[in-house]
Amino acid sequence: MSESEFLAERFEAYRGHLKAVAYRMLGSGAEADDAVQEAWFRLSRSDTRQVENLGGWLTTVVGRVCLDMLRSRKARAEQPLEPDVPLPGVVPDPEQDALLADSVGVALLVVLETLTPAERLAFVLHDLFAVPFEDVADIVGRTPAATRQLASRARRRVQGAPAPDADLIRQREVVDAFLAAARGGDFDALVDVLDPDVVARAEAGVTAGALAVAKGATSYASLALVARPALVDGATGLAVLVDGRVERALAFTFVRDRIAVIDVVTAPARVADLDIELL
Repeated sequence: MSESEFLAERFEAYRGHLKAVAYRMLGSGAEADDAVQEAWFRLSRSDTRQVENLGGWLTTVVGRVCLDMLRSRKARAEQPLEPDVPLPGVVPDPEQDALLADSVGVALLVVLETLTPAERLAFVLHDLFAVPFEDVADIVGRTPAATRQLASRARRRVQGAPAPDADLIRQREVVDAFLAAARGGDFDALVDVLDPDVVARAEAGVTAGALAVAKGATSYASLALVARPALVDGATGLAVLVDGRVERALAFTFVRDRIAVIDVVTAPARVADLDIELL
C-alpha cells in the first residue's frame, strides 16, 4: 500500500465523524460535504508525520473551514441587494436539512439560526463533540476563557429554546427497547435503536457514534435494572432509582424513531432541579 493510499484509508475512518461535525455546524449536507472535502485537500498537502491525534487534527481543520464558511455566509447576508445564488451542482436536500433539525431537537436549530459563527462553533465543537476549549480557542482566535464565554452564551440561549412537539407513545416504545437491550447487554439491539451519529452528553464528557454509545450502555447493565421510564423536564427519558430516590436521569432526543441525543444527569444538585415524572 502506498503512502497516499494509507493516508486516504485513515481519512476515510474519520469521514463520518467529520461529516457529523460539519453538518451540525453548517446545517446543509452539501456544504458539509464541501467542508470535509476541503479537509482532505489540506490533509493531502500537509506533513502529518508528527501528528499524534489525526482525528483531533482533522476536527480542528473542519472547524476552521466551517468557521470561514459561516463568516462568508454572514457577510453575504449583510448585502441584501445581492441574492445568495446556490453554487453550481449543489442541490438543496430538504430531507437532510430536516434530519439535522430533528437530530438534536429545536435547541440546535436555534443555535444554527441565531448565534454568531464563533458562538456556534464553540457550542457545537465543545458541547456536542467534546473538543477541549483550548483547541476551540485556537480555531476562533481567542483565549480559552473567552471561548468558554462564547459556549456559555450559546448554551444559555439553547436552554431557553422551546421544546419540540413529541410523539410520546412511539418514543416510549423506543426507550423501552433501549432499556431492555441495556438490561440484557444486547449490543446489537442497542445499536438498532440509536441514530448512527448519536451523542451522549454527561458531566464526565461526550460520547459520539452509535457503536461507542452502545458499548457504554452495555457496561451499565446493573443500573439499567433499576431504571424506569420517565418524563425528564417534559422529555422522554429514564430515571435510575436507588433506595427509592432518583440517583440519575437520562433525557432523550429522537430522530425518526431512533435516539439521537442522550443527556445524562448525575450530579445530585442537578438531579434535584429536574422535574421527573415516573411512567
